[in-house]
Amino acid sequence: MALRKTKPTSPGRRFSTYQIREELTPDTEPTKALLEGKKRTGGRNVNGRITSRHRGGGAKRKYRVIDFKRLKDGIPARVASIEYDPNRTTYIALLVYADGEKNYILSPQGIKVGDTVSSGEGADIKPGNALPLSAIPTGTVVHNVEMTAGQGGKLGRAAGTAIQVVAKEGNMVTLRLPSSEMRMVRRECRATIGSLSNSEHQNVTIGKAGRNRHKGRRPQSRGVAMNPVDHPHGGGEAHKTPGGHPVTPWGKPTLGYRTRKKGKASDKMIVRGRKRGKK
Repeated sequence: MALRKTKPTSPGRRFSTYQIREELTPDTEPTKALLEGKKRTGGRNVNGRITSRHRGGGAKRKYRVIDFKRLKDGIPARVASIEYDPNRTTYIALLVYADGEKNYILSPQGIKVGDTVSSGEGADIKPGNALPLSAIPTGTVVHNVEMTAGQGGKLGRAAGTAIQVVAKEGNMVTLRLPSSEMRMVRRECRATIGSLSNSEHQNVTIGKAGRNRHKGRRPQSRGVAMNPVDHPHGGGEAHKTPGGHPVTPWGKPTLGYRTRKKGKASDKMIVRGRKRGKK
């Protein structure tokens, strides 16, 4: 897949790049039985107060129901189409099972229309097949990995994501995540073979503010451009720089500090943490 640059007919189009989505099946409408309504919050909670800033507007979209569990063991499925999903960065594939049922799955890299995929312990080690980690050889690249058996895939669901099976010991399997974190998962948890499609997604240049508005992202104002009453970085006549260390609008130190909450039940499964700065 390649990126398309536009002619610089305006400042916004000078730096914009767009994807050439050659992998997608042309002239395909989403399957209505697998669509659901998607409600927008605008960043407000149930009391109408803004809890997530800079959200609102954006293009309307329907939610595509994705099968993250892949529990139809032993029933082969044909890939009917590769489609775009506005709710996620990777593409999705429509599966038509031998018994007539249809499901969407996350589309792996290299899968094509007409291919056959399956799930279960006896499935082949090829892209798109879902197996328990106990049946996947060491060194295999996987995605859509469960953290609890039967819960559905939670790890590795973004475009281009690849998780490597590093080691097996007893009832646990060690995985290397894209963040370089090493994490243990129980061997009965399922994963799908291969890396995810649309790996060029991260190379797209937005180019203009309007494309972010289409995504539902409203403008952000810098703290140094505000008044002191609105932000700790605000004010100042000569220099527009934050005094001391950068902080959030509520005074909490930022820029390199950890944001993940401590005390999660899954923390004990982390063998080696991800690479990060000094904080």
